[in-house]
Amino acid sequence: MGTFSKLHRFHEAGQGANVKNMDQFGTPAYSLYTSTKVFTLHHHIDITDDNKNVVYQARSKFISLHDKTDLYNASGEHVAHIQRKLISLHERHYITMEDGLSFELSNELFHIIKDVTNIVGLGWQLRGNILALNFELYDKDGSIIAVIGQKMLSIHDKYCIDIYKPEYEQIIIAILVTLQHMIRDREAASSSSSSGSSSSGN
Repeated sequence: MGTFSKLHRFHEAGQGANVKNMDQFGTPAYSLYTSTKVFTLHHHIDITDDNKNVVYQARSKFISLHDKTDLYNASGEHVAHIQRKLISLHERHYITMEDGLSFELSNELFHIIKDVTNIVGLGWQLRGNILALNFELYDKDGSIIAVIGQKMLSIHDKYCIDIYKPEYEQIIIAILVTLQHMIRDREAASSSSSSGSSSSGN
């Protein structure tokens, strides 16, 4: 049975897709889940299935100006490399899949209610609602690929992702990992800005 909240799209493993996702897009092929290990020297994200089996892992270097991350499948095979552009007016990350496909996530400005992140090289769009912690991934024809929900008030930074086009699974996971990094960077920048304002006001 899907979760009942029409505002918040996150659901735990085994709960079934969110009712709003079902109303809008139908039943997803399946769902995957992420959990970030927060007390490690390396930023580490596990992606698991409904049975809590790890199907992908993302590992980032602890000290890296470019925030370099590599994605691996359950067999330890390399899937994708993700790297942030160091200096840019845009929030921009480059993704290179193991098969050579490359694309980038580019977000010009962070709007308070709605975000649209263009995925240059694929023609896709990631449309988000930060207040509700929801994101929808669309292909170049406007068809839904996946819906992402972030768990509120979780120290492990949990997400679920309902996948509607399984043929794009690895690309979807690479985009999800990149999105988590973009949100984390933004939260860090916001925290730094707030503390700076507090210091200058004293």
